[in-house]
Amino acid sequence: MRYYPDASAHLTWKEVNDAIEEVFAEHGRGNVQMPSKVYITFPDGDFRTMPAAIPSMDLAGVKIVNVHPRNRELGLPTVMATTLLLDPATGLPTAFLNATALTDMRTGAAGAVAAKYLVAKKPLTVGLVGSGRQAYAQLAAIAAECIISEVFVWSRSMARAEAFAAAHPEYAITPVAEIQDACACDLLVTTTPSREPLIRSEWVGPGTHINAIGADAPGKQELDPALLRRAEVFIDDYEQATHSGEVNVPISQGVYEASAITGTLGEVVLGAKGRSSPDAITIFDSTGLAVQDLAIARIAVLRVDGMELPFP
Repeated sequence: MRYYPDASAHLTWKEVNDAIEEVFAEHGRGNVQMPSKVYITFPDGDFRTMPAAIPSMDLAGVKIVNVHPRNRELGLPTVMATTLLLDPATGLPTAFLNATALTDMRTGAAGAVAAKYLVAKKPLTVGLVGSGRQAYAQLAAIAAECIISEVFVWSRSMARAEAFAAAHPEYAITPVAEIQDACACDLLVTTTPSREPLIRSEWVGPGTHINAIGADAPGKQELDPALLRRAEVFIDDYEQATHSGEVNVPISQGVYEASAITGTLGEVVLGAKGRSSPDAITIFDSTGLAVQDLAIARIAVLRVDGMELPFP
């Protein structure tokens, strides 16, 4: 078994996007084994175990990832992860990866794949709600697929929004003080840990596509349920999204029906589903799939040598 401290610096956004698109297609074909995430909760966060196998790629493994929103106050990442790859034929562990930065990239890449297929207008303007690591990952991944003309960013702290803009001068980023100003865009990306809706339905105009990234655990939500009812909602995985995605709270409260979900991103990639018209509002409800972690781990181990760890 080999250990990979961090291979993210050796990957390009385009190759990660392509790898993630490929596994969404496999998911759409039904060619993966992937139970839903298992959550262990703590007072200030949680950790999740995420096993999966992709037989067509001879891939199997599991990721363990934590989410602790208050870690920023401690100078720690809010999300940290490790991935263990296994040989499907023998069960022998083959690679152990620091997957913290890889998790950022594979989540950003899912948003990029959704944007590639579901955004109605290109070049496009982007609105970011949230200014953390995932906001940047979404922006960088999307920029590898689409031409971006302008970016607006909102954060609970204007200082953080301004710092985000200053840290990424390669994009035309305008910090905004009012959240609705970030919603006046072609592609809205939400990346907060909110447990109550931040985005009101009336702020979102026809033709907007939304990458709803922040709701990745039971009880989290960023969007007004009325917005879900107006929109064509695409999810990454039915079981996982209905339990812990953007739709989980509205479904549990009886204000949104799971039967209203339009389809999965895998079905979109395969051409079986898609937006109905340029004026439709579309939403990608991302929870993060274990097959994404296997996909990025596969290309990561090809980029660096790693360090040998004797096993068994």
